[in-house]
Amino acid sequence: MKNATPSAFASYAALIGAMILWSSAFIATKAAYAVFHPLTLIAGRMVVGAAFMLVFFPRLRGSRYERGDWRWLLLLGLSEPCLYFVFEAYAIRYTTASQAGMVTAMLPLMVAVGAALTLKERLSRRMVLGFLVAIAGVAWLTAAGTPEENAPNPVLGNLLEVCAMACATGYMIIARHLAVRYTAWFLTAVQVFAGTLFFLPMQLLPGVDLPERFDFWPVAAVVYLGLGATLLACGFYSFSVRRLPASVASGYVNLIPVFTVLMGWLILGEAFTPAQMAASILVFAGVFLSRERKRDN
Repeated sequence: MKNATPSAFASYAALIGAMILWSSAFIATKAAYAVFHPLTLIAGRMVVGAAFMLVFFPRLRGSRYERGDWRWLLLLGLSEPCLYFVFEAYAIRYTTASQAGMVTAMLPLMVAVGAALTLKERLSRRMVLGFLVAIAGVAWLTAAGTPEENAPNPVLGNLLEVCAMACATGYMIIARHLAVRYTAWFLTAVQVFAGTLFFLPMQLLPGVDLPERFDFWPVAAVVYLGLGATLLACGFYSFSVRRLPASVASGYVNLIPVFTVLMGWLILGEAFTPAQMAASILVFAGVFLSRERKRDN
């Protein structure tokens, strides 16, 4: 990056910022669960983001709609935040923030596989091997988890987080496809409005009760999730993916487990056992193994 332009530096800085914000979402979600039902929590963060975007939406310029793009925009919003947040919200309810963050290390590989299937990009033997090694690491990480007060069912929680990563894969591929015609903030606006329309009606479902009290920190966590971990993070990522290849942008997701584990340890006091550390190393080994693809025949 010695000869990188200011624009390139801004893109990489935005990527790192997005990863920090997305990592912190695991921590803030845990705090919000003290008061809010998962679906109410998601609806709250969507409403906060949508209310903020309503102020700035008239100022969004620079997007160029093409016929048929409504399908891609619909899939974008459905992938993330709609289905993604459903899976992730329940995942955090059953597993620790640290373990859920480690599962995100699978995402760059899943994006590569998705791009190979949808965009016909070449998937090398090294990539396949790395993918299998990372899967083994995630399986080990899941098996090493033990039920505790804040993580009653880590196996189920980690499985749900894998489903969330599948949705994030769709989001990243679609975002890269649309980023050539739409601004970062337009795509972010589509996401928060889609999420609001999707999650608000779910408050009428049986078992989804409004909170009986509104403590400061859980409410502050919801506001932070709406403005920081949703609006700003998605804006940062869309800004970056417009200027960088999807494979480069998705590779930065490997920072999320590191940031999440550190935050989980520093803020929530979560334990991270030697077995889980070894499993995490295996996940990163699979990710690293998959990175150098050009030497394969």
